[in-house]
Amino acid sequence: MELDPLLLSRIQFAFVVSFHAIFPVFTIGLASYIAVLEGLAFKTENPVWTRLSTFWIKVFAVVFGMGVVSGIVMSFQFGTNWSNFAQATANFLGPMLSYEVVTAFFLEAAFLGVLLFGRDKVPAGVHLFAAIMVAFGTFISSFWILSANSWMQTPAGVEFREGIFHVTSWSEAIFNPSFTWRFVHMVMASFLTGGFVVAGVSAWYLLRGREVEANRKALSMCLWMLLVMAPSQAVIGDFHGLNTQEHQPVKVAAMEGNWETDTRVPLLLFALPDQENQTNHFEIGIPGMASLILAHDIDGEVPGLDLVPQEEQPPVMLVFWSFRVMVGLGFLMIGFAIAGLVLRRGGRYAENRWFLQGLRLMSLTPFVAVLAGWFVTEFGRAPWVVYGMMTQAEGLTPSLTGGMALFTLIGYIVVYALVFSAGVYYLMRVLHDGLEAKDREYSSDHPKRPLSAAHVPFEYNEDIVRPGGY
Repeated sequence: MELDPLLLSRIQFAFVVSFHAIFPVFTIGLASYIAVLEGLAFKTENPVWTRLSTFWIKVFAVVFGMGVVSGIVMSFQFGTNWSNFAQATANFLGPMLSYEVVTAFFLEAAFLGVLLFGRDKVPAGVHLFAAIMVAFGTFISSFWILSANSWMQTPAGVEFREGIFHVTSWSEAIFNPSFTWRFVHMVMASFLTGGFVVAGVSAWYLLRGREVEANRKALSMCLWMLLVMAPSQAVIGDFHGLNTQEHQPVKVAAMEGNWETDTRVPLLLFALPDQENQTNHFEIGIPGMASLILAHDIDGEVPGLDLVPQEEQPPVMLVFWSFRVMVGLGFLMIGFAIAGLVLRRGGRYAENRWFLQGLRLMSLTPFVAVLAGWFVTEFGRAPWVVYGMMTQAEGLTPSLTGGMALFTLIGYIVVYALVFSAGVYYLMRVLHDGLEAKDREYSSDHPKRPLSAAHVPFEYNEDIVRPGGY
C-alpha cells in the first residue's frame, strides 16, 4: 500500500497542534487567576488566598512545562514536512515567531522563577508583580501566535510573487481581517477553561470535605466569572461567525452543512453530510434559523458549498459536527453558570452534591470545546494552507516520502504519550496533596550545608571518624 505523505503530514501536524493546544489554553486562564489570588493575598493578607495561590502555582508549573515541551517541536515540522510553506512564508511567519519568543517567552521565563520559588524570598509586592508579568506574557504569546494563524486564514498585507510571500504592510498583515475576533474568542475560551478546571477541582475537594473555606471561596470566584464569561463567549462567537462568513464563506457553509447558496436556510440540529453526493441525510432543523443567525434576517442569504468546486471543499462531516460539539458544550457551560447563580441562595452552590459532581465532569469539557473549535478553524480552511493563495499540497516538502512521514508520526505519538503520562502523574500527585500540603519552610538563615541541618549539634571529637571520611 502506497503511503500518502500529504495525508500523513496533515495527521501529524493535527496531532501535535491538538496535543499542544490544550496546555496554553489552560495556562492563559490559570495565570490570570493566580495573579488575582496574589493580588487578594497582598491586599488582605488573608492566608487563604496565599494557600490557594501556592497550590495553583504548582499546577501551573506542571502544565506550563508540558506546553513548552509539546510546543517546541511544532516549529521543526515546518522544516521537515512543510519546507515549501516555510520558505514561502518566511518573510512574515519567521519574524512573528521570533517576536513571540523575544517579547513573551523571555518575559514568562524571567518572572516564572520568581513566581515559583520567590515566595518568602522576595517582597510580597515583587511576587505579585511576577505573577502579573507571567499572566501578561501568556497574553502576548497568544497575540503573536493567533495573529500568525489568523493571517493564514485571512491573508493580508502581502504580495505572492514567484512562490514567495512579500510583506507590503506589517500592520495589515498582523491585524488581518479575522485576527481581532479570533484573539478575543480564544482569550475568552482560556478564561472559561481555567474557570471550569478550578471550579471542578474545588468541587472535588468540597465533596471530600477538604479545605472547605478555601475551596468555597475559589468556587464562588469561578462561578461569578463564568456567569459573565460563558454568555459573553456566545456573543463573541456570533461576531466571529459573521466575520468568518465575510472572509471564508465556504467554511461557514461547511459548518452549517449548507450545500447550495440560498435564502431562508434552516439551522440543522442533526444531519449526516454526504460530500460525495453533495447532500445531507436525516436532516432535523429549525426553518430559517441559520439565515436569522448569519444574516440577522430570516429571509437572508446563506453561502453554500456550491461556491467552489468539490475538490476545494473542506471535509464537511468533520467541520459540521465539530462545530456542533463546540456550540453544544458552550450552551452547557452557560447552563452551569446560571445554575450556580440559582444555587447561591443559602450557599447551596457549595453543598449540592449533584451540582458539585456536575462541575467535576465539566472541568474536562472546555478542552473538548477548544479542540472542536480548532478542528472547525483548521479543517474548515482545507485545502488551503494560506487561504486562497497556497494549497496544502503546494506547501509540502517535495522530497518527503510516506514512509518518512509515518515514522515521525509514530515517534511523536510515542514521545507525547510519555510526556502526557508523566505530566498527568505529577498533576495527580499535586491534586492528591491538595492545599493541605506543607512545603518545608526554610528561614533566611537556614544552613547551607546538609550536615549542619541536623537537629542535634555535632560535637567534634578527634577520636571519632567524622562524616564524609575527613
